[in-house]
Amino acid sequence: MVQSQLLALLLLILVQETKGSSKSFPKHETRHLSEHKNIARCARFSPDGKFVATGSSDTSIKLFEVAKIKQMMLPDARDARDGPVRPVIRTFYDHLQPINDLDFHPQNTVLISGSKDNTIKFFDFSKMTAKRAFRVIQDTHNVRSVSFHPSGDFLLAGTDHPIPHLYDINTFQCYLSANAPEINDNGAINQVRYSATGGMYVTASKDGTIRLWDGVTANCVRSIAGAHGTAEATSANFTKDQRFVLSSGKDSTVKLWEVGTGKLVKQYLGATHTQLRCQAVFNDTEEFVLSIDEPTNEIVIWDALTAEKVAKWPSNHIGAFRWLEHSPTEAAYVTCGTDRSIRFWKESL
Repeated sequence: MVQSQLLALLLLILVQETKGSSKSFPKHETRHLSEHKNIARCARFSPDGKFVATGSSDTSIKLFEVAKIKQMMLPDARDARDGPVRPVIRTFYDHLQPINDLDFHPQNTVLISGSKDNTIKFFDFSKMTAKRAFRVIQDTHNVRSVSFHPSGDFLLAGTDHPIPHLYDINTFQCYLSANAPEINDNGAINQVRYSATGGMYVTASKDGTIRLWDGVTANCVRSIAGAHGTAEATSANFTKDQRFVLSSGKDSTVKLWEVGTGKLVKQYLGATHTQLRCQAVFNDTEEFVLSIDEPTNEIVIWDALTAEKVAKWPSNHIGAFRWLEHSPTEAAYVTCGTDRSIRFWKESL
């Protein structure tokens, strides 16, 4: 009897330990891709993962083809003309101030950029020689973040103004929420992101608040005040099923929130970020969370389910790296640095 009880207890302990055991993050290889003439500030993958764009303080945007990056990473990589493989397929120059954020149209070969020059610019990357935008939205504020609606008919701009600016991209009409909450002067938006269906969007603000908005009515449906204490909330994005939001802040925490209740579900601790506008992201399968440790200049990776830190890798950037963006379709990501460089990381085979 005692023996069987002991066996049952051991089995229970084993089950609990298995439940809480963390996955290991696979090894990645990395390659320096290119350099801007000034700080590389942001990056974004296209929804199909075939392209990645980076934006810089030098006001330029570089567009890379992921297949060419992978070809470049092969030993003795050469292209068909037997020259070195060049993964940069376009460079755009049309802003007067640093680039803050980028996004790809969900269906068309269009890239948009938000800049400190108060504009959102549209670039058609199907045209080989186009260096300049074919359309421009002139906003009233510094455009800190941009996000396309999944239909491609609308886009959101997060600016120094505390309420997201919603644009109809066919008419360029700008809409503001009719019942926006009272937000103090420190409510500038660091990041705005649509959910996968466009049914909701989320903002991370300088006042430390994460706000959830209805994608149809543009009403603010939930405010998570002090999501990162008194520190800025620097990023916020939805899980693919739209049930949770992952946020990061200058209080050195990464947090997972339940959309339906606004409750804190998980905290990912052990990475220090207090200075830069960095973001925390899921990997493509949402099994891991990645972010930045500023003092050590390392990439920190947690098991998304257990919130246990599973890896810490040198970023290979000289000085702090500013941005980490994961591919939506595969085990690959890019990092952008104060050292002006862009690095590509992919799972080692």
